[in-house]
Amino acid sequence: MRDVKVLGEFYFSQLAGKPIFDSRGQLVGRVKDMVALWDGTAPKVVGIKYSKDAKGIIPADHIKTWDYSGLRLKNEFDKAMTREIEENEIYISRWLLDKQIIDLSGAKLVRVNDIVLSWAAHQNTQYVVLTAVDIGIRGLFRRLGIEGLVTRWEHSFLGWQYINPLENRTSNLQLNQEKQQIAQLHPADIAEVVEEMDYKKRLHFIENLDSLRAGKALEEMELETQVEIIEHMDGKRASDILEELPLDDIVDILSELPTEKSREILNMMEPEDVVELQKLMYYPKNTAGSLMTTEYVTVSADVTAENAINRLRELAPTAETIYYIYVTDEHETLQGVLSLRELILTQPQMVVSDLMKRNVVAVHDHDEHRKVADTVHKYGLLAVPVVNQQNTLLGIITVDDVLELLISNRGKTETLSRFMAGKRAGRGWK
Repeated sequence: MRDVKVLGEFYFSQLAGKPIFDSRGQLVGRVKDMVALWDGTAPKVVGIKYSKDAKGIIPADHIKTWDYSGLRLKNEFDKAMTREIEENEIYISRWLLDKQIIDLSGAKLVRVNDIVLSWAAHQNTQYVVLTAVDIGIRGLFRRLGIEGLVTRWEHSFLGWQYINPLENRTSNLQLNQEKQQIAQLHPADIAEVVEEMDYKKRLHFIENLDSLRAGKALEEMELETQVEIIEHMDGKRASDILEELPLDDIVDILSELPTEKSREILNMMEPEDVVELQKLMYYPKNTAGSLMTTEYVTVSADVTAENAINRLRELAPTAETIYYIYVTDEHETLQGVLSLRELILTQPQMVVSDLMKRNVVAVHDHDEHRKVADTVHKYGLLAVPVVNQQNTLLGIITVDDVLELLISNRGKTETLSRFMAGKRAGRGWK
């Protein structure tokens, strides 16, 4: 629209609190808030809240001029010219300022610190529209009245054309095509965004992801956040998402949930998964059994390398790690181990019994966490098998779970440092 003339540009924060005068120069009130109509295009200012106690607003078409010294009405003020805010209209300060937006380029939450307004004229009509949100530090300092301290910093604006209208007055602002773009983010980035939200917003956000994407993101979150989300979620939806997680992670979450919620979710899961989960939930928290997962790859000693690789392809989608392949007999007794590297580089007709390491480093299911960490550190393992007194293979504990354990207890910095030094040394089954 080439015949649109911009009469002025303002920041909402610099108009808030300014006086409103009528045509006689009488003080009517002050700009307490502005009311906007957002119908899919840029929100348009339709009214001004001029008094804290007044129920009505002054319609924008009664305003003659806008500037930083204040607003001036076309005529003498009369309460009869005011009207009440309508259902489809929103208060700018109350419903837009401090709203969060997902900045997909940086995979983080940003906040609306200020709003850019344009006073424009088209033909014989004047109007004020919201043209951009200020998501930068300058917007925040401006609202505090100390923008002069950061004038060398660049502005950070986001145009309204990139933002979808609010679904309701309490929802967060969303970018156009946000859902498609979120699907491209790494689960760890999604987790970082969710961690910054309160639980209601977290729940709403996760509910809009498919179960696989939600599960991958949930796996990257802190246990406290995982539990909070699952506890407030519908049981069926929660079970669908949890089934995308490794079994040991599911156990951690279910163990922290109220008993009724945990039972509700278990009743909706696959029976075979429930059996495995109940086995794992039996173990006390400080034992190796509480850390292990039963999702791993085993083969028989008498199969060929080619058959072992075929078995690996079959089980890999559900295994927590495929770097180690464990060798067991018909009673699940642990007989040996070989690495993926060894399996790939050997001749296809070689028999596993001739390739495997028979002296397998393992921990027992009731060993303490410290014993697990020391074992993984000492031998530089990416995973350690867990056995019982009869040497039956019960599960494995992966290095990421050991790291998580150490990091969660930051007081043991010496243990963590030694552990990382051992990992850099590169020991372990080759």
